[in-house]
Amino acid sequence: MRFKTSLLKEPKHILFCVGWTTADELYSCSEDHQILKWNLLTNETVVVVKLQDDIYPIDLHWFPKTVGGKKQAAAEIFALTSTDGKFHLVSKMGRIEKSVEAHRGAVLAGRWNYDGTALITAGEDGQIKIWSKSGMLRSTLAQQGTHCTFNCFTPHNVRITCHFLNSLRYMTLQTEQYWKAHDGIILKVDWNSMNDLILSGGEDCKYKVWDSYGRLLYSSSSNDYPITSVAWAPDGEVFAMGSFNTLRLCDKTGWSYALEKPNTGSVFSLAWSADGTQLAGACGNGQVIFAHIVEQRWEWRNFEVTLTKRRAMQVRNVLNDAVDILDFRDRVIKASLAHGHLVVATSLQCSVYSTKNWNTPLIFDLREGTVSLILQAERHFLLVDGGGIYVYSYEGRLVSTPKFPGMRTDILNAQSVSLSNDTIAIRDKTDEKVVCLFDAQTGKAFGDGKPLTHKMEVMEIALDQCGPSSDRKIALIDKNRDLYLTSVRRLGREHSMHKIGTMVHTMAWNDSANILCGIQDNQFAVWYYPSAVCVDKDLLPKTLFTKDGSEFSRTPHILNYVGTQVTVRRADGSLVYSSVSSYPTLLHEYTGSARWEDALRLCRFAKVHLLSVCAWNRVDKVQYINFIKELPSKESSLAHMLLFSGHVQEAEATLLQAGLIYQAIQIHINLYNWDRALELAVKHKTHVDTVLAHRQRFLQDFGKKETNKRFLQYSEGVIFLFLILLFYIVFLILLILKESEQSSET
Repeated sequence: MRFKTSLLKEPKHILFCVGWTTADELYSCSEDHQILKWNLLTNETVVVVKLQDDIYPIDLHWFPKTVGGKKQAAAEIFALTSTDGKFHLVSKMGRIEKSVEAHRGAVLAGRWNYDGTALITAGEDGQIKIWSKSGMLRSTLAQQGTHCTFNCFTPHNVRITCHFLNSLRYMTLQTEQYWKAHDGIILKVDWNSMNDLILSGGEDCKYKVWDSYGRLLYSSSSNDYPITSVAWAPDGEVFAMGSFNTLRLCDKTGWSYALEKPNTGSVFSLAWSADGTQLAGACGNGQVIFAHIVEQRWEWRNFEVTLTKRRAMQVRNVLNDAVDILDFRDRVIKASLAHGHLVVATSLQCSVYSTKNWNTPLIFDLREGTVSLILQAERHFLLVDGGGIYVYSYEGRLVSTPKFPGMRTDILNAQSVSLSNDTIAIRDKTDEKVVCLFDAQTGKAFGDGKPLTHKMEVMEIALDQCGPSSDRKIALIDKNRDLYLTSVRRLGREHSMHKIGTMVHTMAWNDSANILCGIQDNQFAVWYYPSAVCVDKDLLPKTLFTKDGSEFSRTPHILNYVGTQVTVRRADGSLVYSSVSSYPTLLHEYTGSARWEDALRLCRFAKVHLLSVCAWNRVDKVQYINFIKELPSKESSLAHMLLFSGHVQEAEATLLQAGLIYQAIQIHINLYNWDRALELAVKHKTHVDTVLAHRQRFLQDFGKKETNKRFLQYSEGVIFLFLILLFYIVFLILLILKESEQSSET
């Protein structure tokens, strides 16, 4: 992946800021008081307006064009900050609609929030202020003795990343972090809503990546010149860095994809187009540098797809070196290759190719156009754009459009959304402990609509890809980097969260079997049958394979797990491929198709200890499973399977609902839950003597005496009833003997 750059020779003016109106139109401002419009389709540049001589522009930011897929009425204006302490609301035609006295000294930065309801400014006076859309002051957030600038974002609460000299400050309405970031003065800072990461560049010639807690994730080596500009791409996957005669494309983890050396002087400002396909930079030599990404690659099994031009892709089959060229009417925005299909989203259309036939794609028009995420499953794929979430079949049919209150599609990424054949999982950004679960076919929430709620903030989610919908599982990594597994279907009870790993940095499900891999601390771990924890947690360690993960270095990321190969991206950007045994995948295939003899033969041959067939070395469990198989009723079998999985209350409820009172009492006797067994017997007025007899035998085996008051009370009552019964029996015997004597005398 690299930048392909271009420079328009004329006109030249000393640039300070640039901003995109559309993906093909750019506005720029400079100290010569001119606002220029650059058209990339015609390569024309025109002067929009010449400002007053006392207005020296510093920064501009366009009003948000769409919110939730709906166009804004006031989208044709932008905020322009200047050295005279004012910000100006300027129309697209260049007319100043309003000027507002904002700061003492220059207004160094101005940013609209997500929906355009507020504007935030920062000035040389060290103050950060929030203004209404009409220019009324709402509040002053910060007051420092030194000048500051920032990048801000406000979905529901204010989040501001600002810098004062060599320190960064991250603020919300609830929390605030402040830390020293650079050895020199910080020149630029940017924050991305998708990945919640902060990017900074300074006079110490370094650029750095931070998380929102102030932890350093990446620090570059010292460059030749100060870092004068940094900018995240809208999807948060890459960022651009500008310096003197330098333009660099970097991954979100910090490593560099490509380095360009244009003859532009210092790049003072960088701006990405809304679809993330193009970049513009304000250069010190008076020119605007334009760049777009090429040579982006996607891989799946034996296919490799490369973006060669804005509107062209090359497909190569590595098995026979066959090459196909795919041409598109519009520029490519997003693409995904998986499950035998290539899905390509352009600015206006979506094209779906089958890996069996690259000549006849299925094409349909997009609703919003700016696709920010594509996810694929075996039967369908998911598109996310500014208007919503859409699930399509590979035939181009719209399947569903899941929604929930407060959904923000512009901040969804691959870590917060997951797709399987029957389920969609979405982490709620307003409460990151909540994961909303939807039926992929209808778009409706499962069950009563109650979402999955974890005890901590969820960082990443992933649905397994195989098996029936009733067995669907979701894995999640929380803020503590603990890995949990739970069932998607609740079956009338709360989600039971099972912890299966700690210090897990990244994870991925296999595409053809429900096998989960992850990097756990410094080890590469594979859970061959993670669902074992839902049945018997003691069996989970027997399904876990681990090996040393030092080859993956620090902070690796698993890209995919296809077949028997796991692809891992290391911190330095290099790819590492790790092979996993094929036996577990075969075993899943055999058990899924009820080929038990083949599965058992495979286990004996390969000595694979998986849950599906490893019970042969756990005699107690085998005996209990055989006992369940011989039970006469479905209710009894279901209850004992729940009991086998550790769900005692559900097993009891199943038996009681079926009227099997004695069996419900017996399971508590077998588990030595004496109080509950007696409570059920008394409540249903049956088998009280049975419970007392088992209790007495239990105490005799251990040489103990009864001390439980309830059992003593009911034991006395049973003894009294026994004496009455014994007296009645004796009385009957005497009566019978007397009658027999009388009959013999007669």
